[in-house]
Amino acid sequence: MKQQLTFFESIGETVIGIKKNQRIENVFTNSKERVNNGLFIPIKGERFDGHDFIEEAIDNGAVATYWQKEKQIPKHLQNKIPFIVVNDTLKALQRTAKKFLEKVQPTVIAITGSNGKTTTKDLVSSLLSSTFQTHKTQGNFNNHIGMPLTILSMEESCEVLILEMGMNHFGEISFLSQLAKPHFAIITNIGDSHLEQLRTRENIAKAKLEICDGLAEQGMLLIDGDEPLLPSKLKNTHVISCGFSDHNEKKITLLSSNEHEQVFRLNDERSTYKLPLLGKHNVKNALYAIVLAKYLGVAEKKIQKGLASIQLTGMRLQRERGKNGSLLINDAYNASPTSMIAALQSLSLLQDYKKKIAVLGDMYELGESEKSLHEKVANYVGDDIDTIICIGDKGIWIGEALLERKWEGDVIFCHSKEEALIQLELRLTSETVVLFKASRGMKLESIVENLVSR
Repeated sequence: MKQQLTFFESIGETVIGIKKNQRIENVFTNSKERVNNGLFIPIKGERFDGHDFIEEAIDNGAVATYWQKEKQIPKHLQNKIPFIVVNDTLKALQRTAKKFLEKVQPTVIAITGSNGKTTTKDLVSSLLSSTFQTHKTQGNFNNHIGMPLTILSMEESCEVLILEMGMNHFGEISFLSQLAKPHFAIITNIGDSHLEQLRTRENIAKAKLEICDGLAEQGMLLIDGDEPLLPSKLKNTHVISCGFSDHNEKKITLLSSNEHEQVFRLNDERSTYKLPLLGKHNVKNALYAIVLAKYLGVAEKKIQKGLASIQLTGMRLQRERGKNGSLLINDAYNASPTSMIAALQSLSLLQDYKKKIAVLGDMYELGESEKSLHEKVANYVGDDIDTIICIGDKGIWIGEALLERKWEGDVIFCHSKEEALIQLELRLTSETVVLFKASRGMKLESIVENLVSR
């Protein structure tokens, strides 16, 4: 973004300190981040207060700042930058993002779901950027602080804004949706994440459907049509159901699948699509992007090119060549029972590898049912998988359930990632594929890094 300082001054009650005819090029909340011509927004949290780091922010490129009015302004800094006084710096950030959205007026696409948000966002961006100036959420900037920062980082030339919306509790997606006012929304699926906070999958579905609270009148909602908890009809909303079941408006037929690509067709088309990603669930994620692209007038050839050139955010079924010619599948960014089951199904689809190993670890935020939900994963370990390596206090439950059901493969229990690394190094050949899956806190990617062929 590039806006005159007066754009931001209108958010505040008054301006104290030196006044400049300054242009703002970056809005930031992390005082350690180096920027050019930045507006620093100090957020007051439970364990920190951004106001305490104003000098560091100035050293790193802040030329102006919002300032909460009950906080004392350092006198020695008043001759350096203007302090725009506001009631609440977080609310000021959100109001600024809303004002900038109203100024730029892009088509807004909002994406939520228990799993697949980031991959779907990347797919939508890849298909639409062939035809439009697009901007998308970076990293995990998908909450009440991150999403406004995403909005404020787009250029004024942006035509399509793609926003990922995350949540832990009721009301969070409703707030984000009403701030962004999307024209299109996607609910990728309903999984088991956040059961600790929301208790039931029905509640998770209800929380995800809050994405409609700010959806434009007669806006379009794309849903996982294979999920019975998501309604196929909503008042004042065009709902398109997508999935593999026959009742879906957009039905997928998977024609082939291997390490390099998946080929599929839609029920109402003759064209076939090639997706260079692993995972049957990613075919559904690609379908959301295809439906949107077609609705927005993207040419068929550009859709095909966008699928072929997709660049995913890391650690989402990411393929790496391992030692001795093995294949490593790094899906270690995060995990829930739903996504772990999907990853295991993706592993089973790789027919070119005779030896299949899955390294599975703890899954968090599952509440009182965490043990049974880990055990549930064991039911989806196919007979074509040779070895399961379990790590962590909770991951062990998966292995114990496999032993109880008398699964014929090898179950190895490891107390540490170092133990798992030793076990894997003994087993890697050119005919071996290894899947890594666990919640973010496990950081299984550290094992992958030690096994990648240099």
